[in-house]
Amino acid sequence: MSEAKRKEVFRKVEEKGIEFIRLQFIDIFGVLKSMNITPDELDEALDGKLMFDGSSIDGFARINESDKCLVPDPDTFQIMPWRPTEKGVARMICDVHNPDGTPFEGCPRWNFKRVLREATDMGYEFNVGPEGEFFLFHTDDKGRPTLEIHDKAGYFDLAPIDYGEDARRDIVLTMKQMGFRIEASHHEVAPGQHEIDFKYDEALKTADKWVTFRDVVKNIAKNHCLYATFMPKPFAGENGSAMHCNQSLFKNGENIFHDPNGDYELSETALYYVGGLLRHAKGMTAIANPIINSYKRLRPGYEAPINIAWSNSNRSTLIRIPGRRGKATRVELRSPDPVANPYLIFSVMLKAGLEGIKNQITPPPSVEEDVYCLTAKQRADLDLTYLPRDLYAALKEMENDPLVEEAIGSHCYNRFLEGKYKEWNEYAEQVHRWEMDTYLRKY
Repeated sequence: MSEAKRKEVFRKVEEKGIEFIRLQFIDIFGVLKSMNITPDELDEALDGKLMFDGSSIDGFARINESDKCLVPDPDTFQIMPWRPTEKGVARMICDVHNPDGTPFEGCPRWNFKRVLREATDMGYEFNVGPEGEFFLFHTDDKGRPTLEIHDKAGYFDLAPIDYGEDARRDIVLTMKQMGFRIEASHHEVAPGQHEIDFKYDEALKTADKWVTFRDVVKNIAKNHCLYATFMPKPFAGENGSAMHCNQSLFKNGENIFHDPNGDYELSETALYYVGGLLRHAKGMTAIANPIINSYKRLRPGYEAPINIAWSNSNRSTLIRIPGRRGKATRVELRSPDPVANPYLIFSVMLKAGLEGIKNQITPPPSVEEDVYCLTAKQRADLDLTYLPRDLYAALKEMENDPLVEEAIGSHCYNRFLEGKYKEWNEYAEQVHRWEMDTYLRKY
């Protein structure tokens, strides 16, 4: 950390009257964690000397190697606008290190930096623009979420039908105060569902912004006596929430995915990148869709992909190429959902795309038809394959794809599998209401 950046943090703390600084980091399973300090401890924090018990964080460390240190990134210093202006609160996002100062291999953010260096060594800058979807629920008199959805509005509806408009507006205004450039915000397809899109950026900054976005949404919703959830599929029979990831590679300030003379105005590099994503689509699914509920969203008819295919504009495929070209040329991966750990899924996406470029993996022909409406023969002719249908199948595919471990590191890989198999086994042992309703009287 440069002395100039260090002084800048202290200057902001003093000028803004900051009394509490939250040192934030994210665990392997995508959950935001935080340690609060006062300005008295800031000097020690910036030196990376604040220790915590890593064995208490899911997937981090065993009890006999539990001491870890938080190393704040001064570039992520932000005042939290929803907190009091007097005795204000700020935050910094941290990497996790070992006590000897070396990076902790189980830190998802540090691991992503490792993969980004591979792209940098190839001369590329990796940019990502995620689309953020979430649901708003009413809360009870104790502030706990109820199962009562906030509205019955639909796609692009306005107030008074869209009861969430005020909360969504305040979320957007708060994000703007924190430096986000908002591209769009609106009611989504399902009742109580909303979307906010912010402008793409260099991938590490985008991952940090995604962590911040989820934090802002939950806190501002709470101020409106609402509960925001990023759970992918709260309701059967309705669309679920996604985190569509728009991604591109730049070189010397130019978008190398664009070629005005190529098919669909796409460069060979873009096609190879798509080829890499498609080849590793099954293996990366557990990272992109990491909970049991994720697979309730990946079903036909709800604008969620189930087939491993790509298209120029077709929204029923796993990958599509949005219509804008030039510097806006990008590849949209439509499978990830908003509970995914952004550092891990960005790592796997980039690693797969770079492998496609290095090995010149040519994707199959694009599929411009609605894949949900294809006959069995048409599917066979196109040789379409499915994404994994549940978390267990996705974990098996993850184990069969060595690239995933290369992308997220052995520590994250092993702890992720361990935690998610445990989650699946706990779910599989439960007897669910549907089983009782369907089988009890019948058998």
